[in-house]
Amino acid sequence: MTKKRQVMFTLVRGFVAILIALLVATLLIFISAKGEGFSAKLAATGKALQQMLIGPLFRTGRSGAAFELKRLTDIFASMIPIIFTGLSVCIMFSANQFTLGAEGGIMLGAFVTSMIAIYVPMAAGLHPIVAVLIGGLAVAAMMLLPALLKTRLGVSEMVCSLMLNYIVMYLIKFLLNTYLADKTKGQIQSYEFLPTSKIGAMIDTGSKLSWGFLIALVVVVLCGLYMYRTRWGYAIRMIGINQAFSKYSGMKVAYVIVMSQVVGGFLAGIGGGIEMLGRYQTFSWSSLPGYGWTGITIAILAGNNCYAVPLAAFFMAYLSKGCDLMATYAKVPSQLIDIIQGVIFLFFAAEQFLSHYRQKLVVKSAQEELARKKLEESEKKEGGAVHA
Repeated sequence: MTKKRQVMFTLVRGFVAILIALLVATLLIFISAKGEGFSAKLAATGKALQQMLIGPLFRTGRSGAAFELKRLTDIFASMIPIIFTGLSVCIMFSANQFTLGAEGGIMLGAFVTSMIAIYVPMAAGLHPIVAVLIGGLAVAAMMLLPALLKTRLGVSEMVCSLMLNYIVMYLIKFLLNTYLADKTKGQIQSYEFLPTSKIGAMIDTGSKLSWGFLIALVVVVLCGLYMYRTRWGYAIRMIGINQAFSKYSGMKVAYVIVMSQVVGGFLAGIGGGIEMLGRYQTFSWSSLPGYGWTGITIAILAGNNCYAVPLAAFFMAYLSKGCDLMATYAKVPSQLIDIIQGVIFLFFAAEQFLSHYRQKLVVKSAQEELARKKLEESEKKEGGAVHA
């Protein structure tokens, strides 16, 4: 199958999966909608869908829909952490390593960055950079554990990293509750970050959009160049495609597997640090934030292509904002976003989904290739006859 048709198949497959997820969501909204009769439930469903699909960008009312810049910047702000976890998962999945450590990684990165922001005074421009980098390095070190267990002992990286997420969460909760919490506050949270550690707001619209968004876009480009323009990225992709072939062709498979997970962990860690210093004043996360799970969905939607991560992140942030608005104005549970993510993941993970359509594209490409070769052969024969 040609590259053009491969891209077309991927786009069609993604569109159909998203459409089915939205149809399932619509059905669930209709079932849970309040109303006595069918028409009342239908009207409530329409109102809920309006909030989910239009509300994230437009304020709706009797006079119609009006665009609001703050709503757009809120979506951009929500994209920051999931861009980093999406990139993290893309790199690890590209090496065929189904590591789920981005969830705990972003929490650990946020925690370590917060501690540097509180207890280590520095100059204003240097402080956030050092804090975020140390947070990223801490997560990179954490990801060495599942990577080395996989390469040395054959331990499943999926199970190991999944359990590691909860070890990280409970360890952070223990440290925060026992030693690091500000006891003068009404809830469990750290002391406030030093003013020199803050990442400033990008646009003054009342949203939480920080300069971290621009940093995230720069990191997307850097990750794309790393994966598609360097020998290390090529090695990661080759091992993901065929590990046995890569091994027999001389690649250091174990090293590349470890490297992919360390790089992925570093990205998740700096994402947590940038999110923390750009949005919060103190560290108060008492549970896993969910950004890592969303990052898996983003990587699946992007097809493990780093350049497509921002679009997938925008889609997920848009839907998440829509579900929150739907819960507020239409009384539909905001957990609907988890169902949509689950359905999308289900259809992308199903290898036979749209397999007949893929087969038709393969056959069509083969027929066109055969026709092209026959045409070339006939042209050569005609050219030889004329020359004779």
